[in-house]
Amino acid sequence: MSTHRVRRFTFLFLLAALVISACAAPPPPSTGTEASSAPAAAATEPAAAEGPVTITWAMWGSPAEVETHQRVADAFMESHPDIAVEIMSAPWSDYFTKIQTLWASGDSSVIPDVLFLWPTPRYAADGVLENLDPYIEAAGYDLSDYWPALLESAMLDGSVYGFPRDIGLEVLYYNKDIFDEVGVAYPTDDWTWDDLLTAAEQLTVVETNGRVSRYALGMEGGKFQRWVGQNGGSILDDMRNPSKCTLTEPAAVEALQFFADLMENNYAMRDANLSQAGGDAAVFQSGQVAMIIQNASRVGSFNAAEMNYDVSTLPIPAGGQRSASAGGAAWVMSSGSDNKDAAWTFLSWLQSTDGGQYLYTASGEIFPALQSTARSDAFLTADMPPANRQAFLTEGENAKVGAFGYFPEWGELSGSIIDPGLQSIWAGESSVTDAVASICEQVDAFLATNEYPK
Repeated sequence: MSTHRVRRFTFLFLLAALVISACAAPPPPSTGTEASSAPAAAATEPAAAEGPVTITWAMWGSPAEVETHQRVADAFMESHPDIAVEIMSAPWSDYFTKIQTLWASGDSSVIPDVLFLWPTPRYAADGVLENLDPYIEAAGYDLSDYWPALLESAMLDGSVYGFPRDIGLEVLYYNKDIFDEVGVAYPTDDWTWDDLLTAAEQLTVVETNGRVSRYALGMEGGKFQRWVGQNGGSILDDMRNPSKCTLTEPAAVEALQFFADLMENNYAMRDANLSQAGGDAAVFQSGQVAMIIQNASRVGSFNAAEMNYDVSTLPIPAGGQRSASAGGAAWVMSSGSDNKDAAWTFLSWLQSTDGGQYLYTASGEIFPALQSTARSDAFLTADMPPANRQAFLTEGENAKVGAFGYFPEWGELSGSIIDPGLQSIWAGESSVTDAVASICEQVDAFLATNEYPK
């Protein structure tokens, strides 16, 4: 990005921030007919003297992740010399404030054309995202290649507003050295909750003074729904248009009790302790836990550390079901973009097996959103661990709606009521039955206030 453009972004960002701090934020740009119109059948080619069309591409990420994004942009520009891509990045902690400030400025010269976003329905409801349906129809873009239920995480009212880059489904990572040391057989696709408990009893090490020197499992509390979904339970009666909380129903209570008991018996780290210890990747690499349940994002760091590990599908209860999370941050287009045809060309290339999907997958950073990419050499024959990559595909084939809500207020509901309420369970401060009774009472009131079901 040129120095002049950087200065312009900085100036406008600071100016918009001052305006917002002085008064209420202006409403997001509306999605009128022009914002939602299909790309012209034959776009006018820019004159040679004008040079390529420039689009801005925004995302959060570490410096290493941004380097990968730049390589992807370079590959696109090499095959599309008529479009220049300028990257705008920010740390996760600042990213969303920055993007919303740029949108609020109303200045199309600084609003990113294409960007990484989560949760898509929330922002689509604000009118700042372009409805992609007309572009998809005009281009004949294939939506059937996405994993089951995944694309719905980037939809609102039946329309597509984004393309998930990857699917955040989880697998069971296990430290082969620890399993070998204890003499426990490696996990398989046939593992049940009972098998997990049996292994956990042997893998956990408690000193004579009561200190736990090694836990069997490190799993973030926020992933509780994997157990609930496997057991046939749910958070709400309808994750798209809910009328009530269902965490008090037997299937959900049993699953939450299973997770709580893992922590109470010192088989799994309590959520707060896991966070204080640096997160699941840190405790897995240090040997403080023998297993973690996590998505593909940890593969790169474990390989860099030359860990002796592999992965397996998640254990499920006897008679239960696989219930992988069908969600992932999505590439979206700003409704305020001045270069929508070029933005669509880039966006659709990012989400193609011959383009961005292949490059991101080959980098080892993601499990791709497209099934064709996941079944390609980019993923299956990568010359690096884990060996059992089929575990990701098996979970992907069983992805289901349920890990989060598909309505704009989900983030507020989850962040202000559900997650804080469950923390009392993970901390051992409340029983499961007491906690979910309180949670559901608050959830039902929240839904009623927000006029659900619609």
